[in-house]
Amino acid sequence: MNSKNQVESTLKEILEVVKPLHEDWVTRFKIINELREVVQSIENLRGATVEPFGSFVSNLFSRWGDLDISIEVSFGQCVSSAGKKRKQTLLGELLRALRKQGGWSRLNFIPSARVPILKIVSKWQNISCDISIDNIQGETKSKFLFWLNEIDGRFRDMVLLVKEWAKANGINNPKTGTFNSYSLSLLVIFHFQTCVPPILPPLKDIYPTNVVDDLTGAKVDAERRIAQVCSSNIARFKSSTSRIVNRSSLSELFISFIAKFSEINSRASELGICTFTGQWEYIANNTRWLPRTYAIFIEDPLEQPENSARAVGQKQLVKIAEAFEMTRRTLISANVTRNTLLPTLVGPQTSRFLIKEHPTVYSNSNYRSYPNTPPQAHRVVQSPLQTQYHLWQPQYKNSRPSTSQMQHQGPRMVPSTPKSQSQFARMRVMNRPSLPNHQFQKPNPSVPQDQVQVQVQPQIQIARTEGYNVKFGTRRPHQVQHNQGQMWRPKYDR
Repeated sequence: MNSKNQVESTLKEILEVVKPLHEDWVTRFKIINELREVVQSIENLRGATVEPFGSFVSNLFSRWGDLDISIEVSFGQCVSSAGKKRKQTLLGELLRALRKQGGWSRLNFIPSARVPILKIVSKWQNISCDISIDNIQGETKSKFLFWLNEIDGRFRDMVLLVKEWAKANGINNPKTGTFNSYSLSLLVIFHFQTCVPPILPPLKDIYPTNVVDDLTGAKVDAERRIAQVCSSNIARFKSSTSRIVNRSSLSELFISFIAKFSEINSRASELGICTFTGQWEYIANNTRWLPRTYAIFIEDPLEQPENSARAVGQKQLVKIAEAFEMTRRTLISANVTRNTLLPTLVGPQTSRFLIKEHPTVYSNSNYRSYPNTPPQAHRVVQSPLQTQYHLWQPQYKNSRPSTSQMQHQGPRMVPSTPKSQSQFARMRVMNRPSLPNHQFQKPNPSVPQDQVQVQVQPQIQIARTEGYNVKFGTRRPHQVQHNQGQMWRPKYDR
């Protein structure tokens, strides 16, 4: 096996380990429900809703990924936010309620953070949870990343691989002055914008203004406006006949990603990374970035001119560049093997799940190679989160997956070849449990949570909604109405 094939094979094997399984989704649903019960028990949070965001909503989380939660106290009417002191007070009350209830560990309240956060660890799989108040900006950014998955399925794979690699090399922790996961996702976006030919457009071509600035007025209306603009522009980009299709394999994209940023410390002194324009930008010529006070500038395209990498220090930037360069040398080595790749690409937690002697195709896999397939064929099946809770997902013209594609439930990519679909349909029936029914029922208070039975539906139904206004466990399954040529939103029981 040559070095390129070895890298490709190893990356795919890593993906099969880090991608979440059925139980990983169900566990997170259970945590969200338990938090909802605690929130409803607090007088000052009565009527507030519990909304996930972050990598769980964008479908970019690994099996061990954290869970980000926003408690919305605005009741979904207008885009408003409690003041910082109010957020601190509410999170303090939630902290006391969680301690009283028990079942949570490592409770850590950080009131002085830019966005006050309550950090807890659930008894279910020891999943870490970051809880904030009225974090509509975080929710919107999560949806935006989810939409990018719809352009090309390799985006999700690259983000998962890059985050795992960054953790293995100790550069995915803003507390220690390195990258947060959002910055790593932006680096992948930037790489997909600047590779040849590009896979993703400049984000200004998807949404031409600052998204956060447009989160005003009625929440549902603001979300609808943003959704419609993004949906239309993504459809236009995907249907463009002048666009040259990038057919790079996963290993080619990963190796070129590592090489692109191997000198990031020297470049960062003059250049900033701007996914909004899709190019390197001279800091001295960019008035909205001045005065420059950061070791590296990775602009948040949805909240300009904020720097998503503001936690990175100069000393740690050198460490980051060294990790890129060391990995680059390993990847292009003529004697590269699986055993030399794994210590560089994965951490101890993932290594335990990789069989040392015999690389294998896992029984719960539906991942397949696609180096010679146009990326438009890499359909991303709707995640259980979008299905189970009807979190809205924009639909693009002529892009609805076929019935056979939708039988492959889960957040995996499904190749478009009929033969592959039939093969995986049979394998999924034999080897994988189906994912939860898309209509999630209210838990019965008289039944212990660990005895709740999740109903199974053999086929996922795509839900297309206008806003992201779904409240966990607070309303019965809704009916939806289709309007020809228009986005629609669900009608809830009052």
